[in-house]
Amino acid sequence: MTARLTLTPTSKVLILTGAGVSAESGVPTFRGTNGLWEERRVEEVASPQGFDADAKLVWRFYSLRRDGASKVNPNPGHEAIATLEARLGDRFLLATQNVDGLHTRAGSKRMICIHGELFKTRCERCNEPFVDTKTYFDAVPRCETCDGRLRPHIVWFGEMLNPTHLTQIDGFIESAGPELVFLAIGTSGQVYPAAGFVDAARRVGGQCWLVDVDPTPEYARRFDHVVRGKSGEVLPALFAP
Repeated sequence: MTARLTLTPTSKVLILTGAGVSAESGVPTFRGTNGLWEERRVEEVASPQGFDADAKLVWRFYSLRRDGASKVNPNPGHEAIATLEARLGDRFLLATQNVDGLHTRAGSKRMICIHGELFKTRCERCNEPFVDTKTYFDAVPRCETCDGRLRPHIVWFGEMLNPTHLTQIDGFIESAGPELVFLAIGTSGQVYPAAGFVDAARRVGGQCWLVDVDPTPEYARRFDHVVRGKSGEVLPALFAP
């Protein structure tokens, strides 16, 4: 029997998406089975320390990611989430751990990119992000205003998430109360604070769903409903009116 989400006229939906949603589009991970990228620990190209040590190498890593992400398209999972948002309006919020921009391209608007955005850049000094689709393989770009170094608008290892983002998500959960429906999709639940959203949803009496190809047992136990499968195959039916 195909799972289907039942919503009322007052239901509020919070969705958390992880790497599994983008993997179905073929987004390259650039991390081998040994956890390395070109024989380097990924932390070396995704941390403030790595940027200080070799900013040109870091930009090559993210330029490859930009190039790879630009060549793939949103899949039916991304599209089903955008369609659900269009139905619910302000009763919907998407929090994504993905940085690839595929949710935006699928039409999602009420969205918080908690780990940053691949196609944005910001100055280390000015700290103002801007849309940037360029690749920088040969030089470290500089700010036109202050000549400071430009860096990818990504939350790196060792950096804090934007507290405003977490406040928005917490506020959405609290305002929904028992009318909340929380769905975690394509995420293993290993990275906090996102892994704790399900606990916050449970505390207010929300209904919690997990959709994943291979759910992590420890994470899955915290949900009311677990649906095994690819989000691109599961979500269109799950969200059907």
